[in-house]
Amino acid sequence: MHNKLKSNNITLFAASLVSVFVLAKPALADQPDVGSTQEPRATHFLSSSLFMLFNFASDPPSFYQLNYGHRITPRDTLIVEAITWTYAEPIGIPWGKGRGAPENALPGHARDIGVGLAYQRFWWRGLYTTLHATPFFQMYFDQEGEHIQSGFQLFMTARIGYHFEFWKNRLFIEPSIAATAWPINTNLPDTFAAQEERWRPFFLGEPGLHFGVNF
Repeated sequence: MHNKLKSNNITLFAASLVSVFVLAKPALADQPDVGSTQEPRATHFLSSSLFMLFNFASDPPSFYQLNYGHRITPRDTLIVEAITWTYAEPIGIPWGKGRGAPENALPGHARDIGVGLAYQRFWWRGLYTTLHATPFFQMYFDQEGEHIQSGFQLFMTARIGYHFEFWKNRLFIEPSIAATAWPINTNLPDTFAAQEERWRPFFLGEPGLHFGVNF
């Protein structure tokens, strides 16, 4: 997410990451090669992102995500992703002091709503890469919360991560790191565009932590 990540948000994410690894660790020893030629344990799954925990923080991003995945081969997976979230600063600001600085804030906020597709490929055991493409309908709001304009964004993500299964392979987690870009970003209000154009149209080093249930 490219919303303001204050120190309490980062602490919340770190605690979540540690807790799920503690839960998964006992089951790692008897995990088969997820990307082997064996038939997958389950053909379908539902998943989401633990970033939704940020909705309980003091500056919530109103982020919600629901994914449906279909494993078409032991190595190849297709995923449909429904995502919505808000942000109040340009999403291209890199990690550092510029994030959350008042002078970099948008003159309001944007609400994104989109349904995208992703292709996931397993390479060795749980090691995977995923390519995501999500078209977003964007709504722009001024500082008083009034809707002023709508636009379109194509949001692209390249992700690398590792898939862990536990609790008799019914549940899984996928910590990851990603690079994102938005090659199409149309119809921004002029005041929003002026802020966005100060920053690059991509972001490197976005952490991810998906979790899900197999069926």
